[in-house]
Amino acid sequence: MSDVSLIDRLLDVIEHDIVPKTAAGVARGNKLFGAAILRKDDRSLVVAETNNEIENPLWHGEMHCLKRFYEMPRVERVDTKEAIFLSTHEPCSLCLSAITWAGFDNFYYLFSHEDSRDSFAIPHDLKILKEVFTLDPGGYNAENAYWKSYSLRRLARALPAPDRERLETRIGDISARYDELSQTYQSGKAGNDIPLA
Repeated sequence: MSDVSLIDRLLDVIEHDIVPKTAAGVARGNKLFGAAILRKDDRSLVVAETNNEIENPLWHGEMHCLKRFYEMPRVERVDTKEAIFLSTHEPCSLCLSAITWAGFDNFYYLFSHEDSRDSFAIPHDLKILKEVFTLDPGGYNAENAYWKSYSLRRLARALPAPDRERLETRIGDISARYDELSQTYQSGKAGNDIPLA
């Protein structure tokens, strides 16, 4: 059974910590992907970040979050095995590798690769997985010797009706906000300096 309080907490972090940074980033021309790191023990936020590809095309939401995490003084960081990694969107191959190399044993995400392609008109994750790694959608190993990944939508759908319906409403509200951010990004991306815009 899914932990309802964990799903709620991760949605809180997306809504209150990641989305405001993402809105500011999108206004500057960045994509709408974001990430956060939380402590497992008390679920407190360690760091939240968003995409910063206008500075460096490698600063995807997850990569930029990891960059900021490792810029923190060591005493303020948590051991990655004692942390939850949260991504707004299912991580691309670059970010999957970074999460692995950093030593996280988990990650959670809200939007799938297909959502990135279909709802947000950013197809690069699936194209790269297919062209470089010959993987079809969903073809990477979502549970392996390094980590286990969790779709927040799938976790919510597995809950009994009252919690499921409440969480699906919350996810719908967050999705509507991301639709707005996507429209802003798509309408302003012409001329930006992001190689795979």
